[in-house]
Amino acid sequence: MSFETGKLERAILVGAIFGKNDEQSVAEHLDEMELLSETAGAEVVGRVTQKVSKINPAFFIGKGKAEQIVRQAKELDANLLIFDDDLSPAQTKNFQKLADNLKVIDRSALILDIFRKHAKTKEAKTQVELAHLQYILPRLTRMWTHLERQMGGIGTRAGAGETQIEVDRRLVRQRIGKLKKELKRIDRERVTQGKRRKDLFKVAIVGYTNAGKSTLMQALTGEEVFIQDQLFATLDTTIRSVSFNGTQKFLLSDTVGFIRKLPHHLVASFRSTLKEVIDGDLILIVLDASSQQVMEHLETIHTVLEELKADKHKTLLVLNKIDLIHGSARMAYLKRIFPEGILISARSQLRIDQLMKNITRVMDETSQTVNVFFSFEQGRELAVAQEGVEVLERSYDDDGIRLKIRGSPQRINQIILSTEK
Repeated sequence: MSFETGKLERAILVGAIFGKNDEQSVAEHLDEMELLSETAGAEVVGRVTQKVSKINPAFFIGKGKAEQIVRQAKELDANLLIFDDDLSPAQTKNFQKLADNLKVIDRSALILDIFRKHAKTKEAKTQVELAHLQYILPRLTRMWTHLERQMGGIGTRAGAGETQIEVDRRLVRQRIGKLKKELKRIDRERVTQGKRRKDLFKVAIVGYTNAGKSTLMQALTGEEVFIQDQLFATLDTTIRSVSFNGTQKFLLSDTVGFIRKLPHHLVASFRSTLKEVIDGDLILIVLDASSQQVMEHLETIHTVLEELKADKHKTLLVLNKIDLIHGSARMAYLKRIFPEGILISARSQLRIDQLMKNITRVMDETSQTVNVFFSFEQGRELAVAQEGVEVLERSYDDDGIRLKIRGSPQRINQIILSTEK
């Protein structure tokens, strides 16, 4: 399914107008599909939309329209059809019967291909391979041969009367089981790493892909992070420590971007990567303020957060890329629609201080203030207790030193436990 064949594949995009998908929304979806196709390495040479009252079980769209699209593909010398909606295994097979030299995929397959192309670390590669195999398992046909090589030479052979496709399915299921075990091991390592950071306030950046999350990460931390103007440029979680006012500190994480119709298998496979979002004390929802689909992007983000069981978390809405907005009408619209939104430009460093103030406000709302006492012999414990908190008062008496401190509940609890030892 990979597009990396040395030359650009020529693609036709297909969208169906039905249900809530009107003509305008389908056109917007195909605009996004074109960006996805270019990211994957395909050249879009045509678009087809079809209004249908119900989905055709054989071809998704009607058979007549399917035959017309196949003829159009031949005229445009296209070798790839990409549907905006998920196709059933039968629908894909029926299209390939109409034109054996035409590759037919859906949006999920396209996104999976991009993820495979962009996966760099062992964890990301494992997650993407698992999602890919779970996607292809119900779609295996006799054209999928010699899977032993793809599966790493597991070495199983067909038993008496066992067909090639049964062998293929068994090999895929074995590989899926192995990948799931590997992800559980990686997740255990991540939990161990997380324990070392549990006393710090955690802020997670989420947003639609290409909304400028990595640029915002760099603006808030001042550190270099990988930035590329491309869909799904970042797949792995980046975590950085942010300090300000000399006393307050939090952990900031940036992870994979969201997109509409994100394949369910991908969300499931990336659950361990997205754990930073699930465990966050505060979620920054980043939107591209210059996009005309900003409301739909927000709905997509809420849907994925709900699937991750992170929809009840404390959030701040960040409207990025205001440097790309021209005219006061658009700004007035954004302020009216998102009265709580924080308008910034991460690239131009505009109003980053305002965002930091809002993060500080949330931290203060969740912080605790306590009085603690240290004897003069507890010099080391006293020094450690002043890290990661704000010291409001300090007083001395005959027995030792009293501090009034404010910090996150986790950090305060840690300090109190240290004084009781």
